[in-house]
Amino acid sequence: MDSYNVIGLMSGTSMDGVDLAYCRFELVGGQWKHAILKAATYAYTEEWRNTLISLFVASASEYARMHAAYGKYLGMQVHRFMKEHDLREVDFISSHGHTIFHQPAAGFTAQIGEGAAMAAASGSMVICDFRTSDVAYGGQGAPLVPIGDRHLFPGHRYCLNLGGIANISFEHGDDRIAYDVCPCNMLLNHYAGLAGHPYDRNGDMAASGKCDDGLLKELNSMKYYGKSHPKSLGREEIEHAFLPAIEEYALQPADALRTLCEHVAIQVSASLPVKQATDRMLVSGGGAWNSFLMDRIRRHAGIAVEIPDALTVNYKEALIFAFLGVLRFRGEPNCYRSVTGASRDVVGGAVYLA
Repeated sequence: MDSYNVIGLMSGTSMDGVDLAYCRFELVGGQWKHAILKAATYAYTEEWRNTLISLFVASASEYARMHAAYGKYLGMQVHRFMKEHDLREVDFISSHGHTIFHQPAAGFTAQIGEGAAMAAASGSMVICDFRTSDVAYGGQGAPLVPIGDRHLFPGHRYCLNLGGIANISFEHGDDRIAYDVCPCNMLLNHYAGLAGHPYDRNGDMAASGKCDDGLLKELNSMKYYGKSHPKSLGREEIEHAFLPAIEEYALQPADALRTLCEHVAIQVSASLPVKQATDRMLVSGGGAWNSFLMDRIRRHAGIAVEIPDALTVNYKEALIFAFLGVLRFRGEPNCYRSVTGASRDVVGGAVYLA
């Protein structure tokens, strides 16, 4: 097969909801062509959001129960999506799941959303559990999007995703290099929430605040930034290191947001290797709509920063997880050791037949 119709699913650390993208991929002359044909985000109920937030401290039996329940939930969302958009040609579903634990140094990572339950509820074949094989071979299990960046967006040297955690990928010699840069919407949404808003629309609150130089210096000195890649950030480190450091300053939400935006922009700039005037950086993820954050990134980065069409901005990760499923279906590597530090490139993903 050189043509695939796939539904990609993504649930990130910002926990807005489940992103679904119906994508078509075609291999033409050795190059992958792609299109997002339909897309939707189904917001989490408050009950699901609270469950996902608290599941990392649940009992083993409760974790197992929710692993199956969440798989069924995802399958039902796919069934709803297919019905609403009258989708009849779907080769399979490719799902990231939702990360509850990510501790590659300890040898494990866990994304809930049981594939068997998803396949049963949706009526379609499911490919999921993309991170664990890489971790088994000594890798970080993240980030996974770089192989999609290389094949689907070859015209940009850098691809930056501003999700719950900001991550970047870029070409370096013959290798694709990628890693988590810094916390992003996970912290920005937290402080917008303290002011009674789900997020900082256009970055207006941040723009009205004052940057705290002491906090900015402390954030830029975090232990994570002293590590060389491959490296990845988990919710555990953000909640146990970054958040307590910010809380010590007892800032008003607007000032915290202003400082965090400056911090993200500085770390994004620091993640770029030797820059050339012709370099271009593609930006996706919810943070791309934060006008103030994008202004600070442009000011620090010093290269062309481009925001693509709305479908790509909002659903690029769902698109790329659909593509990871295509590579898994073909038995081709979908995770680079140059990115994760694993001992080999990995063909990751478990397959569940409907």
